Amino acid sequence: LQTKMEYEWKPDEQGLQQILQLLKESQSPDTTIQRTVQQKLEQLNQYPDFNNYLIFVLTKLKSEDEPTRSLSGLILKNNVKAHFQNFPNGVTDFIKSECLNNIGDSSPLIRATVGILITTIASKGELQNWPDLLPKLCSLLDSEDYNTCEGAFGALQKICEDSAEILDSDVLDRPLNIMIPKFLQFFKHSSPKIRSHAVACVNQFIISRTQALMLHIDSFIENLFALAGDEEPEVRKNVCRALVMLLEVRMDRLLPHMHNIVEYMLQRTQDQDENVALEACEFWLTLAEQPILFLLVNAGDVEEDETIPDSEQDIRPRFHRSRTVAQQHDEDGIEEEDDDDDEMDDDDTISDWNLRKCSAAALDVLANVYRDELLPHILPLLKELLFHHEWVVKESGILVLGAIAEGCMQGMIPYLPELIPHLIQCLSDKKALVRSITCWTLSRYAHWVVSQPPDTYLKPLMTELLKRILDSNKRVQEAACSAFATLEEEACTELVPYLAYILDTLVFAFSKYQHKNLLILYDAIGTLADSVGHHLNKPEYIQMLMPPLIQKWNMLKDEDKDLFPLLECLSSVATALQSGFLPYCEPVYQRCVNLVQKTLAQAMLNNAQPDQYEAPDKDFMIVALDLLSGLAEGLGGNIEQLVARSNILTLMYQCMQDKMPEVRQSSFALLGDLTKACFQHVKPCIADFMPILGTNLNPEFISVCNNATWAIGEISIQMGIEMQPYIPMVLHQLVEIINRPNTPKTLLENTAITIGRLGYVCPQEVAPMLQQFIRPWCTSLRNIRDNEEKDSAFRGICTMISVNPSGVIQDFIFFCDAVASWINPKDDLRDMFCKILHGFKNQVGDENWRRFSDQFPLPLKERLAAFYGV
Repeated sequence: LQTKMEYEWKPDEQGLQQILQLLKESQSPDTTIQRTVQQKLEQLNQYPDFNNYLIFVLTKLKSEDEPTRSLSGLILKNNVKAHFQNFPNGVTDFIKSECLNNIGDSSPLIRATVGILITTIASKGELQNWPDLLPKLCSLLDSEDYNTCEGAFGALQKICEDSAEILDSDVLDRPLNIMIPKFLQFFKHSSPKIRSHAVACVNQFIISRTQALMLHIDSFIENLFALAGDEEPEVRKNVCRALVMLLEVRMDRLLPHMHNIVEYMLQRTQDQDENVALEACEFWLTLAEQPILFLLVNAGDVEEDETIPDSEQDIRPRFHRSRTVAQQHDEDGIEEEDDDDDEMDDDDTISDWNLRKCSAAALDVLANVYRDELLPHILPLLKELLFHHEWVVKESGILVLGAIAEGCMQGMIPYLPELIPHLIQCLSDKKALVRSITCWTLSRYAHWVVSQPPDTYLKPLMTELLKRILDSNKRVQEAACSAFATLEEEACTELVPYLAYILDTLVFAFSKYQHKNLLILYDAIGTLADSVGHHLNKPEYIQMLMPPLIQKWNMLKDEDKDLFPLLECLSSVATALQSGFLPYCEPVYQRCVNLVQKTLAQAMLNNAQPDQYEAPDKDFMIVALDLLSGLAEGLGGNIEQLVARSNILTLMYQCMQDKMPEVRQSSFALLGDLTKACFQHVKPCIADFMPILGTNLNPEFISVCNNATWAIGEISIQMGIEMQPYIPMVLHQLVEIINRPNTPKTLLENTAITIGRLGYVCPQEVAPMLQQFIRPWCTSLRNIRDNEEKDSAFRGICTMISVNPSGVIQDFIFFCDAVASWINPKDDLRDMFCKILHGFKNQVGDENWRRFSDQFPLPLKERLAAFYGV
């Protein structure tokens, strides 16, 4: 009797009224009221049976309106998330039994709320402690009552989404062995909502290749095919989603049906329902990642799928967001007066990934698989689109042209002399959406434009793009600025003759741009500085560029995230201007040091008392360290005074030990740059820094490892023979990294240079290891251009060979090849090469040398003979 009593909990009438009052108030739009409600709710959590009231309102108080009852359930859900472990047993049991008894409520809103509550309890580790939950829900699926069946399925779908992993583990005695066959039975249910739940539940287990599903894979696929033409869009969407995932994990099972699946997906990509079409369009993206399939799907099918981007034009023409930049927050949808029909539907601007973009992305990957074979199928369609009198159609053609640029570049070249001028004309189209997409498409062909004589295309393109940077439409400004940054990267110093004109426009844009596009403008200016380098260091350019940058710099507070792009931009500018940046360097340097110091202090407080102090945003520190690097690189020895008067080295010592890899990465870059600029201040700290550098030679963090490696090389050049005690801290890791398979090229090159530099200053310590690294060392440096770093590294290898000649014998052909990669080495380095080559030849004798050099590829043989007389 006692246990029965516990469940017969009754609310106190006064308490119930108080809670209902709160629920009503919390629906008020007034934020002050909202805040008081939050505080009261927190206070009520002190009472053990507060949650009983909440479940009571949700499931029993049918007199209340549904939104209020649902809200009560959602507040309970939040309490479960935050304090479930503190609920008394009686309360937990009451909530669980109420949930199961009301999963079939006649209101869809209440059913859904109960479902959310169930899955939240389940995901709090309660699947183990609620053993009758899954069996009960599964048995409710067989109920004659639609609401009960739908409610139970809704809850199961949420559980499958939230707890897929634990459902497929031994913890629960593998419930999926029963659940999956059960779900499959409901694929044929008369209600579309139930069919949709059933497919959605099974879909959760495809990607993980769940055993229980793999056992029934054929019956699953068969059932999917049966639903292919379902009249319910949600069902068709789930069928498409399932096929896309199966393509990734069980291609073998789809192959026999591939022809029909391709036909089906072509139809679905043109589905009247936007969401179905988008889901189907993902299929082409996934298909293109499985190149083997393309050989199997015959060309007939593919020809048709070129019409994908056009056919959806008939469904909803204006579905557009320029694809170049990802931050979409303050879209305003305001166009110029004459563009009233361009007003965007709200959902278009918000949904960033849409059918049109997915189609363009699919064309992009198709073009990358098929290359120029695609063109005979696509060009006839494209011609019609690009010159179409309706702007909407023309715009889609320009998008297609941009989408295929990467994959079909070679085949497109004959058409570009006609197309590029046409596109440059489209930049002044009266429709903003045509102008913005044209910016993007032209940027995809920038590489070709730059390869032609500058007056032919580069100059007209640049002129028009600069006008678009000052367009009256924000979206066009954004697209033009991004496209211009791409053009800068491709054109580099080709832009020098036009610098005054370019700076004029970019500086004018400062006064014109709203907040969001300013961030892209910083990027365009930084990229310009990277591209033209020291050519920017002219008094008249500095006079134009620096005042607006410094004005923004002074306006922004230290806590403002807009500092990030501005600091990045200034870093590029400082590096390019070199001594030209001197007048501005002191305040910039000081502020960067302050940002680092503030962030470190905040992090220490947060570590000590996390409940009192929130964690800092370390990006402030990272961009500040990067800008200091830019200053050190640009100003060189001129930074010495600033470093002398600050505690930057102490701060760096802390940054190098930060938990966050990006912080360590930036601090090692700065260490290398300061080593080059003013080693006298770095030297006293070397004994503290070197062990930290040694522990960071871990290739799991590629960029950290790369920068640490580079810094060690720079330090060794400055230390000379005094590097000796530190060699054991780093050499073994470096040799290990250079021998690792799949190491990225940059890291290999930097590792080789640093090993060479260590050998240059301490040959006795490094040369004994020669045989363990000579081969990968030679292959990773043969492809880099002659420069200072390569020079010091090769001097090191030559010195080591003279200390340990036997270390190179087995791999001598690789050394010959690396030597031959030099275009013009300095005279004394060339003499070192000569000495080693002739020494080897004399040691083995003419006959053996001839046999050895007969293995050389001809160009290598000729080069060594011409340059070194061997």
